[in-house]
Amino acid sequence: MQIGLIGAGAMARAMARGWRRPLLIADPIPERAASLAAECGGEALPDNRAVAERADLIVLAHKPPQLRAVAEELAGAPRAVASLLALTPLSALKEAYPGCPVYRFIPSLAVALRKGAVVQAADAPQQEQLDRAVAEAFAELGELVVLEDSQLDCAMALMSCAPAYLALVAEAQVDAGVRRGIAPAAASRLVLAALEGSAALLAERSMDTLALRREVSSPGGATARGLDALERGGLRGAFSAALDAALERRG
Repeated sequence: MQIGLIGAGAMARAMARGWRRPLLIADPIPERAASLAAECGGEALPDNRAVAERADLIVLAHKPPQLRAVAEELAGAPRAVASLLALTPLSALKEAYPGCPVYRFIPSLAVALRKGAVVQAADAPQQEQLDRAVAEAFAELGELVVLEDSQLDCAMALMSCAPAYLALVAEAQVDAGVRRGIAPAAASRLVLAALEGSAALLAERSMDTLALRREVSSPGGATARGLDALERGGLRGAFSAALDAALERRG
């Protein structure tokens, strides 16, 4: 399956690195498309329509407000469309690309390493062989999770935003260690190893977060006191507020 990217921004670059195959790429900034094509062994094309005319599947990696303009530019050319557009439901995509098989996915930057998750919007079967091929292509990038279309925006705020949130958590932990005298480089190594190890432990325990917290904590011990401080500091409320803010529609 020949995949074409409409847009060569951060998410498109992550997916290209994860796919590790030649792609067709167009971007309003030609140098950006050329750079990514050179990296993935693909080809930068002069415009979006040129990509759509040659690709078996085009991936919409442009900005959501550009949906109509890009669809008009591509009218009649795409064989199949996969959208990465945030806050853009299947109904809007199908209206923009009538008569064309349309799929909706939300990945995260970790797909560059074939890690993390890719969420697909559930939909009625379109073309059995094509449906399977598209799902398999995105499953190469990470764990493929199928959710109702109405849940994809929430899923985006949970996992696609997560690298930035966890980077902030890591930064806060490093800063706390530095405040107590640990060298920044050493604190960074400790926190990174702790995050990686903790993720592995949670995966091994099937995300039984309570069991892991109990395993690490002893009554009245250092971890218990630290957890209490985080709860009093409003950690849960902060993440809940972050989810609500990410889902807030602007403009």
